[in-house]
Amino acid sequence: MLKNISPLLSPELLQVLAAMGHGDEIVLADSNFPAASHAARLVRADGHKIPELLAAILQLFPLDTFVDSPAAVMQPVDDAASEPAVWSEYRRVMDAAEHREISLSLVERYQFYDRASTAYAIVATGETALYGNLILKKGVISES
Repeated sequence: MLKNISPLLSPELLQVLAAMGHGDEIVLADSNFPAASHAARLVRADGHKIPELLAAILQLFPLDTFVDSPAAVMQPVDDAASEPAVWSEYRRVMDAAEHREISLSLVERYQFYDRASTAYAIVATGETALYGNLILKKGVISES
């Protein structure tokens, strides 16, 4: 048992986060995402919602500061659809963790699948929000 590490972060997920390098991407996949068929490395986080898991991850994981947006979501197929409510949760969590405003880039559905296939890992969650998938690009930890 370790102190100050969220119980939402399994040993497998902690190992993946630690092994990732600057610019590597990780996908937090909702429960509808075909994670097993797209993952080079698959981590199961069944039963966990993405906002809570995201907050736990961002205690340890820096977002990239060298790109316009270190976070991406799947663009809804219906262009007239309103923005999924969960996206504002993601922004709130990321902004608080990073102490800066984090924008979400929109990625077309099949381009999102292609990008997920090249990600370092995919975390299959229990998130039920439609279009709840999120890609994060890892940054660096600089000397303080």
